[in-house]
Amino acid sequence: MTVTDRTITAPEETLALPAAPAVVRRPLGVFTRPQGSEGWQSWLFTVDHKRIGIMYGAAALFFFLVGGAEALFIRLQLAAPNGSVIGAGTYNGVFTMHGVTMIFLVAMPMAAAFANYLLPLQIGARDVAFPRLNAFSFWCFLAGGLLLTSSMLIGGWFQNVPDGGWFNYAPNSGLLFSPHKGIDFYAVGLQITGIASLVSSINLIVTVLNMRTRGMSLFRMPVLTWMLLITQFLLLFAIPVITVALFLLMFDRLWDANFFNVAAGADPLLWQHLFWIFGHPEVYILVLPAFGIVSEIIPTFSRKPIFGYNFMVASGIAIGFMGWGVWAHHMFTSGVGPLAVAAFSVSTMFIAVPTGVKVLNWLATMYGGRLRGLFGGLHFWWPKVFGYILDERWGKAAFWVILIGFNLTFGPMHILGLQGMSRRIATYRADEGFAFWNMVATIGAFAIAAGVAMLLWNIYKSTRDWRRAGRPAVGPDPWDARGLEWMTASPTPEHNFDREIEVEGQDEFWHRKYGQDESGRVVRAAPTSEIAHDGSNTKVHLPSPSYWPIVLSGGILLVGYGLIYNLWLVAAGMVLLVGAMYGWILEPADDPEAAGHHEEHDGGHDDGGHDDEEAATLG
Repeated sequence: MTVTDRTITAPEETLALPAAPAVVRRPLGVFTRPQGSEGWQSWLFTVDHKRIGIMYGAAALFFFLVGGAEALFIRLQLAAPNGSVIGAGTYNGVFTMHGVTMIFLVAMPMAAAFANYLLPLQIGARDVAFPRLNAFSFWCFLAGGLLLTSSMLIGGWFQNVPDGGWFNYAPNSGLLFSPHKGIDFYAVGLQITGIASLVSSINLIVTVLNMRTRGMSLFRMPVLTWMLLITQFLLLFAIPVITVALFLLMFDRLWDANFFNVAAGADPLLWQHLFWIFGHPEVYILVLPAFGIVSEIIPTFSRKPIFGYNFMVASGIAIGFMGWGVWAHHMFTSGVGPLAVAAFSVSTMFIAVPTGVKVLNWLATMYGGRLRGLFGGLHFWWPKVFGYILDERWGKAAFWVILIGFNLTFGPMHILGLQGMSRRIATYRADEGFAFWNMVATIGAFAIAAGVAMLLWNIYKSTRDWRRAGRPAVGPDPWDARGLEWMTASPTPEHNFDREIEVEGQDEFWHRKYGQDESGRVVRAAPTSEIAHDGSNTKVHLPSPSYWPIVLSGGILLVGYGLIYNLWLVAAGMVLLVGAMYGWILEPADDPEAAGHHEEHDGGHDDGGHDDEEAATLG
């Protein structure tokens, strides 16, 4: 037998002998990647974009329940004159935390959930560009969210919560008017969640620009992908602005700086400008993903392609640009002057145009189509994520209850405003005439809560019934949809697609299923089973799990608490943070023992017959 440094050659008869168990060294010892492929560890250390998307969604749902409970306390306090459910100070804290929670801990991460799960699938990618960075963005967001939420409990019930409104105007945010720790939690917590948003935006932008499958040009991407991409650019430029504001506020409160101290000659409008330069693009950070979701659902259930695709994309881009020029319409009562008021009024009216374009395109898409019912994004993509469909009857019932509750809650607020009721007040007198509409709004809020409870029951019931019945997962394309995400198995396999897909036009999956006969009618060209991937390919190279994203986020969380309470905690957090970065750098790109690691794809072909030259996705 001849032994070299690369090969082992043996006589033919020795090949029949039992092979000795392979001994694979754990590379770099402690820096070896995690080994578990199932259970809680597989979620803690995952770098799979789909699992991270699910965790974003679960966290957003948790914070939604927290923020919803805060809203119910607000409505109970205002349901009748001279309310005494909670005190005025506690009301300010509940009011502030409701706004902060719903904006930063619910709406933004819910959009991130859709982006993380769907964006790579819609462009035909295996994963995001930087999987470990993606995991870090989630754990960093969760750290900031937990830090903010813990302010409701630390030092007594609602004794150390932010109480200056989600906008937190100076000088009310200074030590003179807010001497407790609440605003510190606000400044530090939002900086941590801002790190998560900034990191995620860079990652997703690189993913879209660099990892589209062959033939997927920018103007072949789905509208949802475009809206999510524009959202990431808005985050990329908006988050640094509020980070600067929060950084200055933190220095004011912790180290006696004078950025917003009026007594020292500072201008409190500086905070308002910085906050709303972030705050108005933030409006579109929240709404553009919803525009994209609607633009995916309507064509599917209208049985037509989206009307005016180029205009839909252009209007989203226009909103992204114009959103930076309207911030001062939040400051019309601050004394910015008539010229500024006029200019920002005009820009505010102009930005309504691209939004109107989208609405008209949706209506044109539905016109002449064969509508089958409209489901929300949760119902629409649920079978793709989990492999079964939510109960339609419960879904419709929850929709109508929430719709009615929404209008009962927010419609009366317009009337109350016209009647002269001030915002952000903890109570009112009986003779002011505000009681009736406040009671209606409170009933509406509890109707929304009932609708959300019905949604949660639907999730539980549908999951239970599916498991009890032992039914197989739904097919890859239960809605006869158009995007590439429906071209793979449901639930989505770890490797997304069995083969690389080559795109030849917009709505590639749809055009593989349908063609035209001699008379120009749309007819079925091939069944989904012949086109969609079944998820059976196990020879795809995937990034291995990693410990360090969650460890790094833990170090940042410790630094955050240290800035608020004790600088020694900052030192401990920095040690953990630096150690995590060191481990991140030394972590091997591949670990043959790690779960989820597969061999390189062995040269398969996509449905068009092209060679698959799959490159490894680095961790």
